Amino acid sequence: MENIMKPRILVFLIGIVSLILSACQSASAADRNISFMVFGDPAELSAYQKLVDSFKQTHPELQVELIQIPGQSDYRKRLAADIAAGDPADVLLINYRRFATFANVGALEPLGGYLENSKLIKEADFYPQAMQAFKWQDELMCIPQNISSLVVYYNKDLFDQAGVAYPVNGWTWDDFTAAAQALTKDSNSDGQTDQFGAGLAPELIRIAPFIWQAGGEVVDDESNPQALTLATAEALHAADFFFSLQTKYHVVPNLEQETSQDSESRFINGQLAMFFNSRRGVPTYRESAAFDWDVAPLPQDREKATILHADAYCMPSASKSKNAAWTFIEFANSPAGQAIVAESGRTVPSLISVANSAAFLDPNSKPASSQVFLDEIPYIRAFPIHPNWAEVEEIADNEISLGFYGQVPYYDAMSRVANMTQESLIGK
Repeated sequence: MENIMKPRILVFLIGIVSLILSACQSASAADRNISFMVFGDPAELSAYQKLVDSFKQTHPELQVELIQIPGQSDYRKRLAADIAAGDPADVLLINYRRFATFANVGALEPLGGYLENSKLIKEADFYPQAMQAFKWQDELMCIPQNISSLVVYYNKDLFDQAGVAYPVNGWTWDDFTAAAQALTKDSNSDGQTDQFGAGLAPELIRIAPFIWQAGGEVVDDESNPQALTLATAEALHAADFFFSLQTKYHVVPNLEQETSQDSESRFINGQLAMFFNSRRGVPTYRESAAFDWDVAPLPQDREKATILHADAYCMPSASKSKNAAWTFIEFANSPAGQAIVAESGRTVPSLISVANSAAFLDPNSKPASSQVFLDEIPYIRAFPIHPNWAEVEEIADNEISLGFYGQVPYYDAMSRVANMTQESLIGK
């Protein structure tokens, strides 16, 4: 009996050891393979592919799968679905206006501890405005990749043809409106405008800096917002300027015209003189715009103000490869990693040293006035960090669009926004 049992015990022990070794090998293999999900058009994707390729040269033991979702709306849907299913990519690119939704339910791994132990980067290396935007309940959740502001892209060729002076720092709302009027044309005299002076999206993120410039506020309390404050005298003053560009001066496309061809496409095609955007448009404009172009700060009212546009590399708490994911995030936000994406034009680097280097301020690459992005950083303001902010913006954008295209008076649109978003703010 004893002789029979010994082989059985031996086989059993060998089986246990095999299972343990197999599990260790699987865990080790999992931690050598990570996925990295981003949004953006082909010109932006190229920058991230270069980042991944460079990372592989530095860390050949790790494999990175790059997943690209072209549209931001589709990206947000995919991101939410993957997180809900418990199967997100190991590294995610998330905007500061969106990450709180996931941080609020514990779906993101806090990265403050990782950063404290890093030998490559430290918090003091980054612009504080960018770092603060990714803190949730005083804990750093993601590492910011960029710190863009909203600026005016302008077609220098169209300005030259119309004899209009280029925008300069300190230009006013009136200066902007006058330039936009001079640059709006019916070139072939068929009674239809075929060149517009300006293009901007009728969204909360676009009107917000003008509200701040007029001395108003977007919310009642930035740290604990209970209501949007868009019906104040200052906010309505900004709305009058903003909406009049379409309803009164007709220097931006109306709803039918915007639907047939969006303003960014018109700008790229040389049919629109000024376009409001963050830094992320640069790779596409470099590749597709067949004219000379540059950037200028926003026109201003009582005071200077612009709005933060920032994305960060985040790690979902469901990741099974956290060590490898952090290694990639750390590299991507090192001087070498940020320089790769900055050279593509995609970002205003959140690392102070890279933002002030030739990787970003390349005199041989458009825009010639990239320094504008850095000069505007002291005037950047951010939206509140709130788990329901995406819902707030969706409601606000719909009402602002109605006012912008003349379907309701601007003051009604602004009042309706304040009323319709309150439940989303207090129902967190």
